[in-house]
Amino acid sequence: MRYAHGWRPADRGAGLSGSEFVEADLTLLERPLIDVRAPIEFAAGALPGAINLPLMDDDERREVGIRYKLSGQEAAVALGNELVTGDLRERRLAAWEAALDAAPESLIYCFRGGMRSKISQQWLRQRGRPVPRIRGGWKAMRNALLGLLEQQSSGPLLLVAGLTGCAKTALVGALDSGIDLEGLARHKGSAFGQHPRVGPSQIDFEHGLALDLWRRPQARVVEDESQRIGRLAIPATFWQTMKAAPCVRVEMPLDWRLEQIRKDYIEDLSALYHRDYGPLLGEALFRKQLSGALKRLGKRLGSERLGRLLEAQQRAFGAAGEPQAHDAWLAPLLQEYYDPMYRQQIESQQRRTLIVGSWDECLEAARAWSAGQRG
Repeated sequence: MRYAHGWRPADRGAGLSGSEFVEADLTLLERPLIDVRAPIEFAAGALPGAINLPLMDDDERREVGIRYKLSGQEAAVALGNELVTGDLRERRLAAWEAALDAAPESLIYCFRGGMRSKISQQWLRQRGRPVPRIRGGWKAMRNALLGLLEQQSSGPLLLVAGLTGCAKTALVGALDSGIDLEGLARHKGSAFGQHPRVGPSQIDFEHGLALDLWRRPQARVVEDESQRIGRLAIPATFWQTMKAAPCVRVEMPLDWRLEQIRKDYIEDLSALYHRDYGPLLGEALFRKQLSGALKRLGKRLGSERLGRLLEAQQRAFGAAGEPQAHDAWLAPLLQEYYDPMYRQQIESQQRRTLIVGSWDECLEAARAWSAGQRG
């Protein structure tokens, strides 16, 4: 039998009682979860709500894996015992015990519910701290979440469309059946929408979407998006449902939209950067984000227009405490670039449109549609 990274338990051959396992099931996501995989694996995708308290760190995992490939299982086991022993083993046990003190109902898992979670379980049992592990581990739970995503991706769906600044995300958030795709992606979808905090991995985005679909009533409402939100992709099955869905289209005056954009992309975004990085560095990073986003549109805008907008943007940065100063570059960016592009996209989609109206009218139409689909 092959063991992950060559690891195997000290009491090999001793059977585990059935009570030391729990079967992979989505209801387990309601319990605290301890992921004992390496940090690099956790960052690539974890189970929702899990904390990472690894048996091996990234370097140790890599060394043991290399030893296994070069010299076989026994050599890998010996190296693993050398790497995670003594004070290091005690520190990792202490971290697991602290997590269990805070949440005694916790479960542990590794990639396939194999050796790493088994070793962790045995070490804890030796300390009088029995804890169940998930049979099949992350892989089994991932498959269950993908099955849920596939199952929940069909069904009635309504899109909220409209030009930039029409507060489509806020409209979706006002509905009990609304699902905020940009919130799940931690990205506002445009060149200017990058969040100061690192967004989720593709796997974590898919897991979040699966759970949101599961928790929301049928007849769901989402914002009209392209398939990619920043660097993340909307899963194919749900994307196909979106492509066939009807929409409501919000139409609001330019001044109203500018007010929304200032709030989202100037005031709120600046506050996030200041909160996470402090006033000096936060302001520098905020300005870098906005100017960088504008420069990334350079080929589409043309050098003359880009230069004009960058100058207006820099003047606005100099007008501290006056967010309206940003209208000098936001308004022409909307009128000359985003609005024509989005109107062309809307016309080319030939999507069934239930209403073209104000924000309030589209909100009421979306509520009526949801109620009608459920009734």
